[in-house]
Amino acid sequence: MSMKKDSKIYVAGHRGMVGSAIVRNLEAKGYTNIITRSHSELDLLRQSQVERFFEEEKPDYVFLAAAKVGGIVANSSALADFMYENMMLEMNVIHAAWESNCKKLLFLGSSCIYPRLASQPMREDCLLTGSLEPTNEAYALAKISGLKYCEYLNRQYGTNFISVMPTNLYGPNDNYHSEHSHVLPALIRRFHEAKEAGAKSVTCWGDGSPLREFLYVDDLADACVFLMNTYVGNETVNVGTGKELTIKELAELVASIVGFEGKIEWDKTRSNGTPRKLLDISKLDSLGWHYSTELEDGIHLAYKDFLENPMRSER
Repeated sequence: MSMKKDSKIYVAGHRGMVGSAIVRNLEAKGYTNIITRSHSELDLLRQSQVERFFEEEKPDYVFLAAAKVGGIVANSSALADFMYENMMLEMNVIHAAWESNCKKLLFLGSSCIYPRLASQPMREDCLLTGSLEPTNEAYALAKISGLKYCEYLNRQYGTNFISVMPTNLYGPNDNYHSEHSHVLPALIRRFHEAKEAGAKSVTCWGDGSPLREFLYVDDLADACVFLMNTYVGNETVNVGTGKELTIKELAELVASIVGFEGKIEWDKTRSNGTPRKLLDISKLDSLGWHYSTELEDGIHLAYKDFLENPMRSER
């Protein structure tokens, strides 16, 4: 069942990096009936507000991109907050979508749902086959609950709710906070500020050895709209590039693009996080979708966005 151009489409989390990219993609494709609500207009943590919104608006399709997100420091220092807020908002939205007979919902998770030491690249069926990375366990458990609730509603009530698991994301409208951001935007800010200050060196966390995969957020948005229109199934779908590089290689690439010419040093007392996180994207390939933005090109676009939107660095 494909979305019609005038179908009522609710994008939850439209001000975030992923939600705003989904809105851009939908608008570019000619969808004309997109509804959004800011946090002040609709608090997704409040079940009564969410239920009232769905009763009044009755959206046909829902992209659930709202979430409390952050990097290693944010996740490991606020475990209870990450579990509670993500669990509550996703359960409220998914449940209300089911109650209001929503035609289809797409739930966005994260690759951190997979076991810390899962076989690489990680297939969708490795979910719940091992222990999680401790630094983001609370967030991962909340996301696992959300995708399982979608699966259980499909099995018990015949809904058409799907889940998508993206790899590490970056791009326009990212969070560049010095402590709460993910690795790529954090590196962009750190190297930019070091260049501006004329610093001779920048210290990065860990030893630079972990391998990571990165996807430009507008590519994810395109994949989400594609899957909303084509995919039906209880198993989640991985979205990524199938390519990886070390954090050391990433740091050197970001420094080059930003124009920082000093030395990059490594604080090996800091956690590396998961050793490797590469998604198996063969399912998505077989469905007929492929990413289009290479990492170097994407980082140039992200840095341009960072320079043009300085307030985002203080989020």
